[in-house]
Amino acid sequence: MGPNGKSPLTSLAQEALDALASTIPPGGELTYEQAYAVLAEKEDLERPAAEDIIERLYIKGHLYEVEEKLRLTDY
Repeated sequence: MGPNGKSPLTSLAQEALDALASTIPPGGELTYEQAYAVLAEKEDLERPAAEDIIERLYIKGHLYEVEEKLRLTDY
C-alpha cells in the first residue's frame, strides 16, 4: 500500500485519475457519461476501458458517487 493507505494505481489508472482531476473543479462532480468522455478525449480510452478504469478508481477509493455523479476524494 502507498503512504496514504491506498494500494498503488497502475500508470494508466493514475493518468486517468489525473485527467479526471484536471477536468473536475475543486468540490465539483461529473456524470459517468462526462467521465467516460474525458477519458476518451484525454486518454484515448474506448468505453469498456473507461468503465473499467472508473470502477477501479471507485473501488480503490479515489472516486465516490453522490446521486449518480462522480466526485474525487482528496486529491
